[in-house]
Amino acid sequence: MALGDKIQNAAQDLAGKAKEAAGKATDNEKLEAEGRGDQTAADAKKAGENVKDAFKN
Repeated sequence: MALGDKIQNAAQDLAGKAKEAAGKATDNEKLEAEGRGDQTAADAKKAGENVKDAFKN
């Protein structure tokens, strides 16, 4: 996995956590769901990159 991809995935995960927390704090279910979605997308990207890395070795 390229360093840039790792950084982007981590940033997306952190942004998702922030959105989820903001949604919980303001009782905004839509924002909370968007945050969880961002985190899930980042996790899926990480998993895909890990699979690619496994086949390279």
